[in-house]
This record gives sequence, structure tokens and C-alpha cells, in this order.
Amino acid sequence: MVAHDSHAPEEQAHAQHHGGLGKYIAVFVALCALTALSFAVANSSLMQTPAAGWAIMMAVSSAKALLVIAFFMHLIWEANWKYVLTIPASIMACFLVFMLVPDIGLRTRHYSQERWRQAARPITFKRSAMHGGVHHGPQLPYSPADVQRARQAAESDPSHSEESHAQ
Repeated sequence: MVAHDSHAPEEQAHAQHHGGLGKYIAVFVALCALTALSFAVANSSLMQTPAAGWAIMMAVSSAKALLVIAFFMHLIWEANWKYVLTIPASIMACFLVFMLVPDIGLRTRHYSQERWRQAARPITFKRSAMHGGVHHGPQLPYSPADVQRARQAAESDPSHSEESHAQ
């Protein structure tokens, strides 16, 4: 008597439906190429204009995330109910970002003198201490007027001096 494997046709249909090993290898190669592209952008002259460099790197990162979600999490082969779950969540995520970014970026605009005395000092960088005069870190959301107000508040309050921070 020969044993019959009842799952063999299902597994073959599943492999054909999902595209097989070739599709996963192609996605892996695409992910490697996108990683090389983001590395090239990070080390190129595009980063001298941080907005352009970061925008390109975020677009590449989003493309990589979409590839991983679509193929390795098998969402590309799911039924249409996935849109019922993902579209409202995506809209809510975008809504939260657009609502919170101005709040974070403009948080010092209405500081009182008392609040400035209690706030941490903004980080300032000396041009001579930076590599080639180019700042490679994140740009702080402080305006020059904010920095000037912080300096005035620090100068008017002796407890906000360098010696009190060193302790």
C-alpha cells in the first residue's frame, strides 16, 4: 500500500500562488540595492542640503519597508480586507505626524522668561570644531531669536551659570 500525501497539491498551489523562491531572491536583491543607494546618498554631497538628502533617504527607506511588508509578510497575496485595516491606520498615523510636528517645532515660541530660565540651554556648535565646517547631526528647531532669548535669560539669572551646570 502506497502512502498518499494529501497536502502535496496544496503546497504546490501555495508556492505557485506566492511566486516561489525566484521572487524572494529578486526582493532580496532589490533590498540590497536600495540599501546601497541610501548609503551612497548618506555619503554624497546631497547631505550638504540636509532636506534633500533626508528626503531621498526617507523615500528609499519607505520603499524598503513596502517591499518587506508586501512580500515577506505576504500582504501582497492577502484578500482585500487588508485595506480596511491599513488605510485608516495610515491616515491616522499621517494625521498624528502633521498635528505633532508643529507642536514640537514651535514649542519655544511662547516661552516666558521663567520658562527660559528653567529650560535646558540650546546646543550650539562651533564651526571650527566641526568636520570641514559641515554639521552632520540633526538640525535643532531653535530659531536665532530663541537662542538670543535663552542667552539673555541665562545672563540675567546667576543660578543659570556654567558653574551651576558643572555640579
